[in-house]
Amino acid sequence: MSGQKPFGAVLRGLRQQGRLTMEELADASGVSVRAIGDMERGRSRVPQRRTVVALAEGLKLADPEREALLAAARAGRPTRAAAVAGTAVPPRSVGDFTGRGPELARLREAADAGGGMRVSVVSGPPGCGKTTLALKAAADLAEMFPDGCFVVDLHGVDGPVDTAEPLLKLLKALGVTDRRLAQEDAAGRAGLLRALLGERRCLVVLDNARDERQVRPLLPAGARSMVLVTSRRPLTGLEDVDRLTLSELAQDEAVELLRRILGTDRADAEPEAVARVAELCGRLPLALRVAGNWLTVRSGWRVDHLVRRLADEERRLGALTAGDVRVEAAFELSYRELSGQAARMLRLLSLVPGPDMTAAYGAALTGTGLFEAEDVMEELVEAGLLQAAFTGRYQLHDLLRLFARARLSQEEEPGPREAAEDRLRAWLLDTAVIAGRWYKPRYGAPPPSWRGLVALDDAEQARSWLQSEAPAWRAALHSAAHKGEHTRVVETADAMEWFCDLWVFWGHWSEVYDLSSRAAAALDDPGLRAFHLNMHSWALIECDHRYREAVERADEGLRCARLAGDVPQQASALSHAAVAHRKLGEAQAAVDKARASVDLYEEADDCEGWLGAMVTYGSSLRFLGSADEAQVQHRRIIAFLDAPDRPVSGHVADMTRAHTTYALGLDHIALERWTEAAAHHRDAVAQFRRLGMPHMEGGALVGLGEALSELGAGAEARSCFRQALDLGDAADGVVLTKAQKLLDSLPAE
Repeated sequence: MSGQKPFGAVLRGLRQQGRLTMEELADASGVSVRAIGDMERGRSRVPQRRTVVALAEGLKLADPEREALLAAARAGRPTRAAAVAGTAVPPRSVGDFTGRGPELARLREAADAGGGMRVSVVSGPPGCGKTTLALKAAADLAEMFPDGCFVVDLHGVDGPVDTAEPLLKLLKALGVTDRRLAQEDAAGRAGLLRALLGERRCLVVLDNARDERQVRPLLPAGARSMVLVTSRRPLTGLEDVDRLTLSELAQDEAVELLRRILGTDRADAEPEAVARVAELCGRLPLALRVAGNWLTVRSGWRVDHLVRRLADEERRLGALTAGDVRVEAAFELSYRELSGQAARMLRLLSLVPGPDMTAAYGAALTGTGLFEAEDVMEELVEAGLLQAAFTGRYQLHDLLRLFARARLSQEEEPGPREAAEDRLRAWLLDTAVIAGRWYKPRYGAPPPSWRGLVALDDAEQARSWLQSEAPAWRAALHSAAHKGEHTRVVETADAMEWFCDLWVFWGHWSEVYDLSSRAAAALDDPGLRAFHLNMHSWALIECDHRYREAVERADEGLRCARLAGDVPQQASALSHAAVAHRKLGEAQAAVDKARASVDLYEEADDCEGWLGAMVTYGSSLRFLGSADEAQVQHRRIIAFLDAPDRPVSGHVADMTRAHTTYALGLDHIALERWTEAAAHHRDAVAQFRRLGMPHMEGGALVGLGEALSELGAGAEARSCFRQALDLGDAADGVVLTKAQKLLDSLPAE
């Protein structure tokens, strides 16, 4: 500015030349008296062009004087390079940035917003790429902020700096003189920063914030500037901010990041190994970058070599080291800041066998109340070490799980650790038993004495818990079997007897009943063994389609039942064997065993078992070619269920009615009585849908479509086949194949 008068002096001269007081100029220009006074005395920064234009119009300046005022303003405004020199760091480019499209779009939308405070908090676990995202956004949005983009590291994790230091850096970057800074105390400097950011269009990245207290003095007073805050904590105490939570990358984005680091030629030479590295790194950006850099330095090594190193869970974190960058160190910084309760909770959560969890898991592990556990787990969320979803579930990243497990081994004595494992296993299996018994005759609702950590007030809540927590209670069942807790294993599997038919395609029922059969054998109880062998036979038929093995298992169950003198289990074995024989095309064996099963259930006066055996008997007759007789047997079941004094009700009755209605539809198809077939299948679709049995709903939809097609209702038949196909994996593959074949056979629309 050599030879150029300061803007304030030029403004004051022009105002005096026009014989205007500050108040009169304020009225004429719309600029406040205080702002005009600060500008003339040099106590505030040079205003933006639009403010200078407003002053020029208020002064009624001719073109030469107007240009002189604008020139003084331009000369007094620091350049961006001068503003950042030695103080705040300008955003660097991120050459291999990958993914985060929705997040970048959201930040751009925030930058475009016309009103409100434009402050965005980017939070997430260590290593998820918060800083990288903020820097990329700053580089992309720089043109929208002509007064500068600044990055200040708040060192919130590795020992927070005092707010005064970043405040001073930003003020200097904004061109405030040392003389002016010396005139202000801490509060005055904070106010000055807020005012400057409120007047100018700047973008400020406050990286690595520790807490709200560190950030508040650095936020603007208005909406012209934008601030991006990165923190491992969500900074929930800040108001009027947009929060953006990061987690790991999607698999395709993680692979693409590795390809960019390694180079496409090298990555594409081993695509499967690169994809596996992405998975083993938990798709965490820091881990991916460390792995990529590790391979870049070791250019002669195959990617598969790193896969083998990372495959060892106990050594994985140690292997994710490149130079002075260690993934484990990033976790350690946050771990050191936890309270004792939270640190122990993190260690114990590594014992959870499923991909996610609820607060009840924390309560079971620690032996505390639900709300107390929830409070401690929320501390982990605040620290960025646990992710919370709107569904009330928590997730522990795979690498953080390994970190917590290592700390558990190092810091927890074997006794307390085993006690925590025992509490978790007991809670999972006890709750599974209570939930499963909602569907079992003579049980239903939990007993009044039961006090659980989760609500199981109705059958739907029970079903939801069993399905959502299946990975955990299944793992607990394996653990109980391994520890020789045979009674607990058979009790859990027994409770699933009627629930399992609602979730046929879970994929693990054979495994469950194989475990329980072995446990029953270890207990040397032939009656128990017969029951679990028979359930294993059911699972082999309905879930795995291994029919010959199912016959063998049923025959074994029959021998055990006879040894125990258990007539209902003898009948059960024969009924399951009949179904397997029918699937194998052995029609006469199916009919014979089904008839024998019905007789034994009648002898034992077992109504629930008799109903199931009657459905099997009727279906076996139809398969043998006696559809008329099959229909008679199935109508006997409906009459039994319709009787006012029937001894069977609830879930068992509803299930039996749905299966029998479906069987009657098949009987009528076999008899080519299409109107009756359509009516029964339509009823069966509604009943299976109400029960939540999509695998059976699909079969009923195909039967309905088949009958409607024969009746000439092609459009409705086409709709039925498409509804069946829409069920996807929830339906039986054979049913889906038939639906597609029948759909293709219909005339074109």
